[in-house]
Amino acid sequence: MHFENNLTRMLGIRHPLVMAPMFLVSNEKMVEAAMRSGILGCFPSLNYRDADQLESVLISLNAFRSTNPAYRGSYGVNLIVQQSNPFFQKHLDICVKNRVPVYITSLGNPKTTIEAAHSYGAKVFCDVTNLTHAEKCHSLGCDGFVAVGQGAGGHAGPFPISLLVRSLRKHFPEVPVLAAGGISDGAGILSALAAGASAAYCGTIFITSSESNVSIDYTKAILDSRMDDIVMTDRISGTPCTIINTPYAQKIGLHQNRLERWLSKNPKTKKYFKMLVQRRGFSWLEKAMIPGNYKSLWCAGQSVELIDKIQPIELIVHELMKEMNLAYQDLNGMAIR
Repeated sequence: MHFENNLTRMLGIRHPLVMAPMFLVSNEKMVEAAMRSGILGCFPSLNYRDADQLESVLISLNAFRSTNPAYRGSYGVNLIVQQSNPFFQKHLDICVKNRVPVYITSLGNPKTTIEAAHSYGAKVFCDVTNLTHAEKCHSLGCDGFVAVGQGAGGHAGPFPISLLVRSLRKHFPEVPVLAAGGISDGAGILSALAAGASAAYCGTIFITSSESNVSIDYTKAILDSRMDDIVMTDRISGTPCTIINTPYAQKIGLHQNRLERWLSKNPKTKKYFKMLVQRRGFSWLEKAMIPGNYKSLWCAGQSVELIDKIQPIELIVHELMKEMNLAYQDLNGMAIR
């Protein structure tokens, strides 16, 4: 099924699908496979904190994209734009220097990123979980929203994705919306498009791809978990985040204590305390990626419910598009009386 809309035309991609950026999971091989599949493949800049390594990856991805236009795929970089990210400005400078085509901004004010990206024609999509944040991003000139709803992996929002998408389209009808939260099959993609999204934004299903380099323990946890095994925690970054409910997650607790909550809100301490919390959380997650480590702390969304096998990314995308086509045909076959 050939599908074209405002987003596929804007980004020059073949399918209305984005491989979401995943901390410590997304890698260069995965992004190249996403581009070969005709979708937008994204990764967090924090997966390559060393400046030279980040630049090397961008040079390689740009070369791959320019020499393989027939794939009709592209890539994007996720930047944590809040002040507590000490790598932000350096990473942004490197991305601008290498003319990254798409940016995804998270957890902060995207003004600097939008201005820098627009200086050479790149597009910026901002993570939003509510209308208040969406209005701020829209006023700054963002090119689209990532509607982060319930069930999303990593930082998740409080509202059902179908309602959040509809609300964003109602208030900002001209702005493309990427639907993030609980999507891991073709019917889910079709439902997001029917709600008004321009594309589905999927992460968890790609954790079990054969191009992913996560540990077998992490992969097995994704395959074995159900949607009620996913819990929300604010212990990792200070912002609500979904993880698999492992014994270690229970041991460290899912919520900040009273003192931590006060430090994270106090104007004098919140910036530095958030930096401390994030550094600690990053350390926890990095240790959990080591094979055999009993301190299992893994991000995942509720879409684990529908994930039951390991496949190459190109096959994942092919099956998702095939399922979306079949779901569309089923709808067309319904009698309306």
